[in-house]
Amino acid sequence: MASVRVEIVDAARDRQAVVHLRPPEGTTAGQAVAMSGLQGTGRIGIGGKRVEAGRVLRDGDRVEILRPLALDPRDARRRRANASRRSRKR
Repeated sequence: MASVRVEIVDAARDRQAVVHLRPPEGTTAGQAVAMSGLQGTGRIGIGGKRVEAGRVLRDGDRVEILRPLALDPRDARRRRANASRRSRKR
């Protein structure tokens, strides 16, 4: 049976783990994360875009284990804008 080459990536602020796998063709992203031994959050991405765990992998895919955001991007942008306004008023 043929296989595909993929890598599973779990990155946090202070560390990064990369596992290279050669699972059989037809393996899903969720199955590959389970095979990697890395702790998954249930949210998976490929190429920076979220995908379902059932997505069948293609040769060369980089499967990313997605972490919850520490802060909503809109809230972060709002905070920066408010801080900028306050610094200009001084």
